Amino acid sequence: MTVLRLFLIAFFLVIVVYTGTTLSREGLSLFAVYFGDLFALGWRGQFNLDFAGYLMLSALWLMWRSGFAMAGMVQALCAGVLGMMVFAPLVLVLSLRSGGDLRKLLLGVHA
Repeated sequence: MTVLRLFLIAFFLVIVVYTGTTLSREGLSLFAVYFGDLFALGWRGQFNLDFAGYLMLSALWLMWRSGFAMAGMVQALCAGVLGMMVFAPLVLVLSLRSGGDLRKLLLGVHA
């Protein structure tokens, strides 16, 4: 659990710095670039589509583990749009709340 938590903290810090740098250089052009690459049917678009699948899967997992409670739906929406900037700290908090019990972390209300 310690390795997971360290990874989540490190990745969160890296993605925040990277995102800040990208925003300062390119502005808020994320969706134009994302959809432009997607509709071009090239490798960058393939990566974007694959990544979108991961975001949707993580959002679905967050909704399911909360029993589709409103809080889980809001978390899923935020993580689905903002990715690891929300998902990493959220999983870190959930790991702390679960007391390090991987079963509780993964299954939520179903544990």
